[in-house]
Amino acid sequence: MKIVLCIKQVPDTSDIKWTENNTIQREGLESIMNPYDVYAMEAALKLKNITEATEITALTMGPLQAVEMLKKAIAAGVDKGILLSDKKFAAADTYATGKTIGTAIRQKLSDFDLIICGQFAIDGDTAQTGPSIANTLNIPQVTYVQEIISCKNGELEVRRELDDGTEIVKVKLPALICVLKDYFEPTRAKINGIIKAQNSEITTYGLEDLELSAEEVGLRGSPTYVSRAFRPEPKNTECVFVNSAEELAEKINICKGGGND
Repeated sequence: MKIVLCIKQVPDTSDIKWTENNTIQREGLESIMNPYDVYAMEAALKLKNITEATEITALTMGPLQAVEMLKKAIAAGVDKGILLSDKKFAAADTYATGKTIGTAIRQKLSDFDLIICGQFAIDGDTAQTGPSIANTLNIPQVTYVQEIISCKNGELEVRRELDDGTEIVKVKLPALICVLKDYFEPTRAKINGIIKAQNSEITTYGLEDLELSAEEVGLRGSPTYVSRAFRPEPKNTECVFVNSAEELAEKINICKGGGND
């Protein structure tokens, strides 16, 4: 089984800087692996433990500093890493990102069985990139996955979260899933894994390596853009305590400008 693990470097939220295009400036910024992608990586490693001959390729799009994140994934048990890095990829929205990553998977990892993504990225929180990759590849997708139940006979069985409960879904492979937070102790890198990571070569592809034009990627290939980026101003609000439902109703009535009738 061949798994493509899509991960992303996200900035340390305490030190965000913005570019003139109102996108996050990532070069030189302290970065971490997106927390939801840590859950995706753990899901991939669990599948590797229960499925014979499984190979995990971690793939990310970003600046050259993302190599370190890929090596940390290899140290934890991932087999190899691929970095999509080109200045023309910069400032991509979720559509352009999904198209670039999906195209890279189709061209460089076409024999994949499963793509695993985190449900959200904490620097955008749109939950759109995974579905955009699936759309580019024209494969089925399952989002909001809580648990992988089984993988056999070319089918993946998962439990996914709904607004009013959960449901069990089976999907034929190849497919893409987006996973939610799980409750586990993340896999810790072992000495052998750290040595493997240090000796691993990360394959890097740029725009010229993909069958895409400059108009299809990055800011130029993005149908949406951020018009303004700002930190919300804190509001001074008064907290009112009530001791009963009747008192609460009275306070709400007063706030609405109502009387006592």
